[in-house]
Amino acid sequence: MAGLNILSQTPSPWQLSASSTSSSYSLRFRHFYDNNNNNISNYGDAKCYKIGSGSPKSKAPSSQMLPHLSNSSGSGYSWMQDNSVSCDDFSSNGRKQGPLNAVSPTEQAQVSSVDDLYDFICSGPLINKIGLTPEKVAKSIDRWIEYGLLLCRLFQLNQLSLNEAQKIRIYHYYIPVFLWCEQEISQHYSKFNEEEEVPPLVIGFSAPQGCGKTTLVFALEYLFKITGRKAATLSIDDFYLTAEEQVKLRDSNPGNLLLEFRGNAGSHDLPLSVETLTALSKLTKEGVKMKLPRYDKSAYNGRGDRADPSTWPEVEGPLPVILFEGWMLGFKPLPPEVVKAVDPQLETVNKNLEAYYDAWHKYVKSWIVIKIQDPSYVYQWRLQAEIAMRADGNPGMSDEEVKDFVSRYLPAYKAYLPTLYSEGPTGSDPEHVLLIDIDEGRNPILGC
Repeated sequence: MAGLNILSQTPSPWQLSASSTSSSYSLRFRHFYDNNNNNISNYGDAKCYKIGSGSPKSKAPSSQMLPHLSNSSGSGYSWMQDNSVSCDDFSSNGRKQGPLNAVSPTEQAQVSSVDDLYDFICSGPLINKIGLTPEKVAKSIDRWIEYGLLLCRLFQLNQLSLNEAQKIRIYHYYIPVFLWCEQEISQHYSKFNEEEEVPPLVIGFSAPQGCGKTTLVFALEYLFKITGRKAATLSIDDFYLTAEEQVKLRDSNPGNLLLEFRGNAGSHDLPLSVETLTALSKLTKEGVKMKLPRYDKSAYNGRGDRADPSTWPEVEGPLPVILFEGWMLGFKPLPPEVVKAVDPQLETVNKNLEAYYDAWHKYVKSWIVIKIQDPSYVYQWRLQAEIAMRADGNPGMSDEEVKDFVSRYLPAYKAYLPTLYSEGPTGSDPEHVLLIDIDEGRNPILGC
């Protein structure tokens, strides 16, 4: 496994001892930095933290590798504190990131106990879902701490001064999902003989707009990168029709507001999807490269168009994993009378959806489905994002424009989400589906 498991190495300053007579664990934490900052050294263009005397170095990101994250997608970062931190773009996935609100860890870290962290990890709603027990968490506590450090460095947070919202997002959400993805990759590789070339595992992320899936995928891609695995990221947005083709789609469906603009089934270039995903499946050798398509939502005053191919990011094999995300990924076509009862305009969209299994879903072998309790959350999240942008002096949609924008997606949510949640994505194996219930704050909760 490519994870940063240092348990087999010289003991780190994060000490763990398991009682032989009970399931309780004593966890002790010694000072993370010494007074002279001797635990930090330079390694190339990145920082390295010495996790204990004699233990291996693990790369942590320099400011040149840290991101700008944007609220413009509606994902929101309410779990982070204020005080903007300036850092360079992290653009390995070819997506421009906006400002990230966070706290820079400028003060000396204080002595703290891992007891509380261990208990907090075990109380997370995803622990049982990903097959972990308190004993397994205890045995891998070094990895949890290491991944937590990396994510704090990525989002420029002080690991030892996290508030409750930050702890939830990192230790109840991002790290458990990353560990699940690692398990899926390991199982995927176990199906092939050692001499065989292993195609990358495509992990699909089906999640409503604004729920934070882009930030989740961004964090996962970073953890894969820093722990030695290459990962490619794709969004269904990358496969939108060109501006010219979108106009043709609108003109051929007069009066159908669901197909007037990009978004619903029918507004994607499915041949491009097949071409891209097929080519990615062949990135099994060193030196083999390809470019990933990207879409420019700002083109034509927000109408959007495919980005110039010269700006598309390049990915090189061997590629273990592809992270593929989208708001309607995994949706299944329904009987015409069902969608008509939701919205008659949805009938054409439903017919278009029949072609999406061969273009998208058959390539996805593992699924993460982020479940919301009420589709109206999408409107609330988008409205929050636009209000925040306007407050910052940036262009943003009015409340009425937000309502009109979201209204073009709500019929599909109302029609397809119940089946997605009850049956799983189209063509999926239930053994390889992770269903994550989230609340209005975009945090995982115990499912019903």
